[in-house]
Amino acid sequence: MSKQPHVLVIPFQGQGHVAPLLKLATKIAEHGIKVTFVTTEIIGAKMMASMQEKSEGWSMIDFVSIPGGLAEEDDRKDFIKTRETMMRVMPGNLKDLIEKINQSSDDEQITCVICDVNARWGLEVAQQMGIPRAAFVTYGPAILALQFHITKLIKDGVIDNNGTAMNDGLISISEGTLPWKSNEFPWSIRMNAELQKIFFESALAVVEFVKISNWVLSNTVYELDSLSCDLVPNILPIGPLLAINNSRHLVGSFRPEDLTCLSWLDKQPIGSVIYVALGTTPILNQQQFDELAAGLESLGKPFLWVVRSDLIWGSVAKFPDGFEQKIAGRGKIVEWAPQEKVLVHPSVACFVSHCGWNSTLEGLSMGVPFLCWPFYIDQHQNRNYICEGWKIGLELTRNGNGIVTRHEIQAKITKLLNDEGFTGNALKLKEMVTRSLAEGGSSFENFERFIVEIKSI
Repeated sequence: MSKQPHVLVIPFQGQGHVAPLLKLATKIAEHGIKVTFVTTEIIGAKMMASMQEKSEGWSMIDFVSIPGGLAEEDDRKDFIKTRETMMRVMPGNLKDLIEKINQSSDDEQITCVICDVNARWGLEVAQQMGIPRAAFVTYGPAILALQFHITKLIKDGVIDNNGTAMNDGLISISEGTLPWKSNEFPWSIRMNAELQKIFFESALAVVEFVKISNWVLSNTVYELDSLSCDLVPNILPIGPLLAINNSRHLVGSFRPEDLTCLSWLDKQPIGSVIYVALGTTPILNQQQFDELAAGLESLGKPFLWVVRSDLIWGSVAKFPDGFEQKIAGRGKIVEWAPQEKVLVHPSVACFVSHCGWNSTLEGLSMGVPFLCWPFYIDQHQNRNYICEGWKIGLELTRNGNGIVTRHEIQAKITKLLNDEGFTGNALKLKEMVTRSLAEGGSSFENFERFIVEIKSI
């Protein structure tokens, strides 16, 4: 009798990485394949604590936690320390876990490892143990295509050995693809050469680990950026991965979702609500927070604003005097929202976003136009696709002091909502995504092919 497939899924230990990989794990499990989902002990505890109730979906997947080398009191915002610790500790712990699983039952041995390219040590361990492996790419294909061209860019004198552009201006890696601004590479970290060096070295390493993988899974739709997809050998676009499309709706949040915002949305007029959510990691100073609050207040429109407890640098957010009284009845503030359910709600008019790839996919999948407020890594290029490539949004521009003013917020939201072209383009993209996920669509067929192949191992 042939061995039953058993897939081990390993995300990088961040919210934006755990979420899409859990959605992928759920989708695989729905095809009758055994799935084990691996996190560190601390991340696993956060996921479980954020669940308001344990849904049936949890029983479909085995959740396993292994030590990540960091104590609860350690500062995980110290990226360099976190990365070094995990790269030292995790490979050995993962190898021990796989050996333990394989020795426990002949019928449930690990037959495939799916690993986030940002947790590349998982792919290395799988290779050493002779296990078929899939590299999962959590960012858009344009970033992966750029990574594949780094060596050529260095050779051609476009960037130096640290990833810094030799000249100002736009940089193109292939005809037809959106060019890059010289200071907006995903590894560009202003005023932190050490961190930029680490990000650049990681970008180079991704290519090597993608090359040793049997599959390259991309959370995207081929038709969204076919030119970039064509620059990556063997890429398999299977996105967008949405919890709303899974029967169990597992989202992998680290924070409890405030579901009261959904009943609040039910009471708002169709196409009226401004949804503001800047992701899991961007941080504002108090001045910028005040400007955003003033901008939302001055519009006189209903809004739903996600204000994380750590949104303000070094302190808890303090609203301007009288703000909460002035917006009572038309403003809803939550610490975390069920984002997919919010974006699909008919009351939502637009999405003020940091343009992380997950948020970008979720917004365009629901046909919602964007106000773009990027901060770092891939977010600048995602903004370029939203504003220039797909024409489904506008950029919020910072002033000379790096602040997005209340006047800028008011003007751009007003412009966005008064131009039906943005909504029209967004709805066309939604239709494209819907077709790709339906039987016969590109993402549907790519995913089915992957399932057939891992079942035949």
